[in-house]
Amino acid sequence: MIPKSSVLLIEDEENIRSFIATTLKNQNYKITTASCGTEGLHLCASLCPDVVLLDLGLPDMDGIDVIKKLREWSCVPIIVISARTHEQEKAKALDLGADDYITKPFGTVELLARIRTSLRHSNQLNAGNNAGLLAYHHGDLVVDYEKHLVTLKGEMIHLTQIEFKLLSLLAKNSG
Repeated sequence: MIPKSSVLLIEDEENIRSFIATTLKNQNYKITTASCGTEGLHLCASLCPDVVLLDLGLPDMDGIDVIKKLREWSCVPIIVISARTHEQEKAKALDLGADDYITKPFGTVELLARIRTSLRHSNQLNAGNNAGLLAYHHGDLVVDYEKHLVTLKGEMIHLTQIEFKLLSLLAKNSG
């Protein structure tokens, strides 16, 4: 079975990290975990996940700072999972770029629904940005978004999934 989507979980509590990872694996998500903000930022940059689940109380940096740093270069959906229940904390996280906020404790049905919603909204935005855009052409370079193919001077260039995502992002934002 092909994984649905890739999820990066940044959570320092081992039992919560393990529980969420197991739950998502059982639902066929590709899950990668990080136990601190720095590791999470590095993984996000290298893996280009489809959604990030982020705890705010991390050992090396506050989750709010992770949101700020991610938003400098990424528009990946971020779902905050935190024990912080104050309205101001929630509003701050959402205003700085989080897409959703779940307070601990939470149910798995709710978590899965929020992940699906974030992915659906992300896909709608991407579809809207690329409406009618089937390929990018520049000189001898062609990036075919539908077929996930890149050719240069008529020769096919083999790229990893992450390389293709990066090249597509650059091509879609050229100029």
